Amino acid sequence: MVKRREPTARQVRLATELRRLRETAGLNSRQAAGLLGVSPAQITHIESALAGVSEQRIRRLASHYACTDKEFIGALAAMATDRTRGWWEEYRGLLPTSFLDLSELEHHARFLRHVAVLYVPGLLQTEDYARAVFSSRLPELTAEEIELRTQHRRARQEFTIPYEAVIHEAALRIRVSNRATSRAQLTRLLELSEADHITVRVIPFDLDDFASASGTMTYVGGSLPKLDTVVRDALHGSAFIDSEAQLNTYRTSFRKVEAASLEPEQSREFVHRLAKEL
Repeated sequence: MVKRREPTARQVRLATELRRLRETAGLNSRQAAGLLGVSPAQITHIESALAGVSEQRIRRLASHYACTDKEFIGALAAMATDRTRGWWEEYRGLLPTSFLDLSELEHHARFLRHVAVLYVPGLLQTEDYARAVFSSRLPELTAEEIELRTQHRRARQEFTIPYEAVIHEAALRIRVSNRATSRAQLTRLLELSEADHITVRVIPFDLDDFASASGTMTYVGGSLPKLDTVVRDALHGSAFIDSEAQLNTYRTSFRKVEAASLEPEQSREFVHRLAKEL
């Protein structure tokens, strides 16, 4: 068995779901290995995403674990057999793995939701705005690193799935660079908000019920709700959250933030007024 050196977030998610199924069935790794006729080490490697697993074995394990959710089993089998080599692979070894994992998640997503407090969401940023954001990072990035990150962000923006962004007024007013960059960013935001698959909502400073929007988050809709993922920015990269209890918390949080925001048309008018002020 050839062990993976660096599993992707999607591979880790598959492994995690298989481990959860086993634990729900009340079996340990040795018992699961006996059911498949493999060594306990192989089960450990599969559940650590250090080794792949075939569709046949996934279905056998699901049967042994008494999992009758055919749609869920099919989704796991699709994850196991997917051999997509996406555009983000061009950046492997050049950018942090979390950048590539996020791109892969977005590629397979059914929908995306974003809450932004300090910056305009990456999927809606202009190149100059993105470059300014990366230029402000600590420790400082080299010119080459900034350009690679900016190119990668631009490539991520080629999406067509439903996307909803709730942006706080602070993120719209903070000048990451200069007045011209901010004005161009607001203009671009207005243009994108007219797209059929993009919804932009704004939370003004003077709107009530803002407490729920306490931090940036990206909600990535999976092929099934139980395969959704929340991405949070962390000190050393992105954190990928997928436990059902946490997902429910973030679903509730997004609903509250959405309810506290302006309607899309009101939001466009708000952004338009800010752009005129610059």
